[in-house]
Amino acid sequence: MHLRIKRLSPDARIPSYAHGPAEDAGMDLRATERTILEPGKPTLVPTGLAIELPPGFEAQIRPRSGLALKHAITLPNAPATIDPGYRGEIRVILLNLGTGDYTIEKGDRIAQMVIARYEAVEWEESELSDSARGEGGFGSSGR
Repeated sequence: MHLRIKRLSPDARIPSYAHGPAEDAGMDLRATERTILEPGKPTLVPTGLAIELPPGFEAQIRPRSGLALKHAITLPNAPATIDPGYRGEIRVILLNLGTGDYTIEKGDRIAQMVIARYEAVEWEESELSDSARGEGGFGSSGR
């Protein structure tokens, strides 16, 4: 699949697969500026990129497991969604769950982007069919 991408900053790097598309689902997104993440304060980090997705596709922005494990850095809205009609800069909301400041340097990998299909739906208001689960919700299947 070929998609259009635009660099909004000379420091922007095109998203890439660390191990290639046969082994990775997510492409690395990188920061275009140095940013200090203070504990507990959501911070918007620019990537310097804008993309054009066709109808029926979204870009999901997800945390990087290494940042989460080693530094307690995550995305509070994970997965974030980039809609096909959006043409603005992709910026990533990062949250430092640690106890001290964490510095993102220009060029650091900050998140992963996965391109995914979605189905558009139209709702039909009516009675619902029965199921074995019924209205069983939170904790209904055991522990």
